[in-house]
Order: sequence, then structure tokens, then C-alpha cells
Amino acid sequence: MGARYGLPAALFSVKCFAAAMLALFVALSIGLERPYWAFLTSYIVAQPMAGAVISKALFRAIGTLTGAIFAVAIVPPLVNAPELLSLAMASWLALCVFVSLLDRSPRSYMFVLAGYTACLIVFPDVDSPQTIFTVAALRVQEILIGIACGSLIHGVVLPGSITNMLLARVAAMLRDAERWSRDAIAIDPVPGLDAERRRLAQDVTELHQMAVHLPFDISRLAPRVRTVRALQDQLSLLLPLGAAVEDRLATLKAANDGMVPPPVAALIADVRLWLDTPETDNAVRAAKAQALIDRCAALEPEARADMGWAEMMRLSLYARLATLIAVHRDCRDLHDQMATHSRAAVTPRVAELLEGRRNRELHRDYAAAARGAFAAFMTIAIGCALWIGSGWKDGSSAVMLAGVFLALFAASDNPLAPLKGFMIGTIAASALGALYGYAIMPRLDGFTMLALAYAPMLLLLGAMIASPRWAGIAIPTLLGLGSPVLLSSAYRNAFATYINGAVAQIVGIWFAIIMAGLFQSAGVDGAIRRTIRAGWIDIANRATLMTPPDVRGWINRMLDRIGLLAPRLAAGRRDGKPLYDALRDLRTGIAIGELREVRLALSPGDGAPLAQVLGGVSGHYRALDPDDPKPADPVLLHDIDAAIHDLAADPRPVLRREAVLGLVSLRRNLFPHAPAYRSAAA
Repeated sequence: MGARYGLPAALFSVKCFAAAMLALFVALSIGLERPYWAFLTSYIVAQPMAGAVISKALFRAIGTLTGAIFAVAIVPPLVNAPELLSLAMASWLALCVFVSLLDRSPRSYMFVLAGYTACLIVFPDVDSPQTIFTVAALRVQEILIGIACGSLIHGVVLPGSITNMLLARVAAMLRDAERWSRDAIAIDPVPGLDAERRRLAQDVTELHQMAVHLPFDISRLAPRVRTVRALQDQLSLLLPLGAAVEDRLATLKAANDGMVPPPVAALIADVRLWLDTPETDNAVRAAKAQALIDRCAALEPEARADMGWAEMMRLSLYARLATLIAVHRDCRDLHDQMATHSRAAVTPRVAELLEGRRNRELHRDYAAAARGAFAAFMTIAIGCALWIGSGWKDGSSAVMLAGVFLALFAASDNPLAPLKGFMIGTIAASALGALYGYAIMPRLDGFTMLALAYAPMLLLLGAMIASPRWAGIAIPTLLGLGSPVLLSSAYRNAFATYINGAVAQIVGIWFAIIMAGLFQSAGVDGAIRRTIRAGWIDIANRATLMTPPDVRGWINRMLDRIGLLAPRLAAGRRDGKPLYDALRDLRTGIAIGELREVRLALSPGDGAPLAQVLGGVSGHYRALDPDDPKPADPVLLHDIDAAIHDLAADPRPVLRREAVLGLVSLRRNLFPHAPAYRSAAA
């Protein structure tokens, strides 16, 4: 009810205003030169959740200190060589942007901040290098005051706990995942599964983002990060498992004139009922899950040399279904672990899942990071050349802001859209700032009147910041209200200085828009192609490795790519085929991992058919073109069938089973329309 009437946004705005006024009061009281940095920083670190505020505050503090140290170190030796100083600043910003784009977590802000903090310190005061240490120290103090005030207000006054939000989101994710699995394994196809798949991939990514802030949450009952990581891993397994069961069911139906064998239908009905009515008691839940898993194992046909295609399909179906049941059980157990107040594992299985957790592997787009870094470098380098050549005193502010804005939006597929929003906000801020600075503030007397005069606009802008739709306009408007001309008595009566500063801001954003259009114009289509191509190269490289496979890392990277693809495809109203292909590639990579395990257990001679298959898979994916992907060569299908024929005759039952499961999965992924396998044909 409160959200419907905007109460959370209103509370957030009031807290932002209180933090800003506290920061401004402290900065003015101790006589800092530019108190507007404290004012602005309190808004920049603001987040609805206290844990997110504290984590962002820490990242901002580290980034600010790093940027200040670089500024102090670089200016004295290069102050008499403006060309070298310009190149050094451009290189520093480019390096920070490059690292931030590869990090792709909330802490990436720390690297961006280190880059543009140096710009904020160096460019406005490059004419007085003897004061660079003092300027850097003052800037750090001003920003740290804003950080401290923002963290204090948001962390103490009606703080929002990320733990409560996390637990609520996890409960919703589990319900969605169980519904998707129930629909995916239905005997009759259920419409809308593609949207459910996309949402599940995005849920895993969202969980990763929230987990970064978890160590900073104020709640004493916050779950451990490794519990969240373990839940991410289990949720990541659901997509390939559900899709595999769905495929095997469809294949069985096609081979039986649209009918499913009665034992399969009965088992599927019981599994769907179990997913539809999850047990709250973990012991009862585990017992029911184990009973279903035992039924799957009992129905599995034995892998053998004379095995037919239908039996292989049933073997694959029962094996994947048993694993799917176990994963859903583990997800529920991990949710119980997150909600408990005890650090002890709620079940022995949870203790196994929590053992040896590590950070989640993410897709890294080196080409996009390099392009963003190059754009930042050229913006500073060309901007400095134009500024020095023109002799415009306030040109330093334009170059500074162009670098800042390009760094802030370097991660965007289309930075022009937010930059244009900033342009609109800056123009509005300039007019609003002139109204405040030269019509309202000269009539004010004392800090209380200043706060009351600021209150209407700041409360409105604070509520707008809470909305992603309006934040791009509200934040630059705050920059105008926090102008040094308004909040520093040294500039209060200098209207020409204010106009020059406003023009420099607008020119800086305009220059950033031009540079972004020149160097970051690849857009969404280029990002989609790179993401798809990265998955293919990953498969090609993994197929020929002779080391134990990292299936967990592969699934995490591919799900991250799927999470990146889904909104990009939706933004361009493109068809969902690339997303479907990525899910197929995810299953292919898992099958490759299974086959690599088998290959490691075989002698070089016995593993030759498998090596032939994996080499063919590697060559196929390495040669694929995102603009015109070709189907796999029929020779590879023959190699897969030959490998099934050879390995199904291996004397070791476990190895036979694993080899058949992996090869059947690979065959269904790469050749879904091929005729059924026949041993004689191999």
C-alpha cells in the first residue's frame, strides 16, 4: 500500500535531504573551500538499502583517496609539460575505465571514481601546482564528509535492510524456478517458457549484485555471502537441466506417435506435484525428493553396446530428472539456511554445498572495455588540446566534465541516451541555479533559511532519484543546485563566473556526446555479437582441454551472458533465437564437461573416438559467424555415433553410463533434427 502512494520514495527523499543538509552544515562550519562536494556526495552515495549505502560509501572513499594520491603524484613533475600531463591524465582515466568495465560489479564504481577524481582535482587547479596537495586534501575531506553524513542518515534513520529484501526476492525466485521447472517438464508443452527462462537467468544475476552489498548490511541476521553464492550455483543448474528434460520428453513423444510411456508419465506427474507443493520441513522435503530420485534410478535402463535410441532417451531423461529434483531440494535447503539465525548447516547436504565456495565467474567483454577506455583517453587528450589551444580559462571544467560523464556511462551499450538526459538536466539546472543564486539566496540569512529555501526542490529531486526513469535528469539538476557559485561565498556575487561555469558544463556534456558517438557507436547489435561469439570461443577452447572441467564456472559465465543478452534483445525488439541458441550452447558446454571427465578416465587409445568428437566440436564453434551461423558438419554426427558405439561397449558400467549421457546430450544439442541413432549405422 505504501509503495502505491510513493511513501518509500518520499522517505528516501527526506533522508537524502537530511544527509545533504548535515553534510553542508558540517562543511560550512569548519570553513571548507568548496562545501558543495560534501553536499553532492551525500546524494551520490544515497541508496534505499542501508547495506548498499555503506558499501557504495566505502567504494567511493577508496576511489577518492586513490584518485587524490595519483593527482598529487603526477602534477608536480609534469606541470611544466602540459602535453605530457594531458597524456598522463588521459591514460589514468582510460586505465580506470578499462578495469571498471571488466569488473562488472557494484565495486566497479570505485575504479571509475579513482579515474575521474583525479580529473576533478587536477584540471580546475592546474595553474597553481604548488597547492595541489592542499586541494587534494580538501577535496578528500569534503567528499568524506558527504560519505559519512550519507552513511549515517541512511544507516541509522529508518534503515532499509538488504537482508529482508534479499530473503523476499529469494523466496520469489524459488517459486518462479519451481513453476518454470514444472512447466518445462510438462508432457504437453506450456506456452511462455522463453520468458520464464530469461527471468531465471536475470534472477541469478540480480542475486549476484545483491550479494556484493550483503557484508555491509546493518542486520545482525544477514546470511553469509557464501550461502548466497551456493544458491546461485544451484539456481544456475536449473536452466540446462529443465531444458534437457523437456527435450528428452519431446523426443520420446515423437518416437511414440505423440504418446509418453506410462511409467514416464506417472513419474513426471509426481515430480510436478512435488514442485507445485514444496514442503516447509527440510526432513520431509528430503525424504520425498529421495523417493523420487530412487524411482528415477530404478527406471534407468543399463548402458550397453546394443542399446537403442529410445533406451538412450529414457536413460538421459531419468538421469537429468533425478538431478533436477536434487537441485530443487538443495535450493530449498539453502533458502532455509539463509533464513536461519544459526551459522550451523541446517542439513548435511548444505554443509557440502557451502564447502569451498568462491566468487561467481562473469563474462568479460575485453573489446568493449578497450573501446570504452580508448574513448575516455581520446576525450581527455583531444579536449585538453582544444582547451590549451583556445586559451579559454573555463575550458578545464569542460574537459573535466566530459571525462567524468564519459567514464560514468562507459558501461552503457548506448551512452548517448543518458548523456542527452544529462544535457537536459544540466540546462534546467543552469536556469534553476541562476534563480536560486541571484534571486533567492541574496535574501536569505543563516543556514536555517538556506535549508528551507532548498527544501522544496531537493525533496522533489530526491524522489525523482528513486525512480530510474527520472534519475538521469534529477542528478544533473542537483549538480546545478550544488554549484560552487551558490554554496561558496567567494563566488556569490560573480554572475559572469556562474555563466562561464554553466556554459562549461553544457560544452563538456556536448563534447562527451560527440566523443561517445565517434568511439562508442557499436551499440546493442555489436554487444550482442560479441557476447554470442565469446560463448562460442569459450566452448571451442574448453572442448580440447585435458584438465578436469570447471562446469560451475562455465554455467556461471554462460548464464551471465544470457542475462546480458535478454535485455539487449528486448531493447531492440529482436527475435529470441540468439537467446535460445545460447541456452543450447550452455547445455553443449555441460556435455563437453562430462565428456572431458570420461576422456580423462580413458587411456589415449580408448579415448581416441572421444578426442575426435571434441576436436570436431571445437572446430565447429571456432568457425561460427554470429551474422551467419552454419549448422554442424554431418561428419561430426558420424563421429558422435561412432563414439557412442565404441564407448557403450566399455567394460566399466559407470564410465559407459557417463559416456552415453554426454554423447546423447551433445548429439541432441548439435543435431536435434537428425535421425535416431542406430548402432549398425555407426
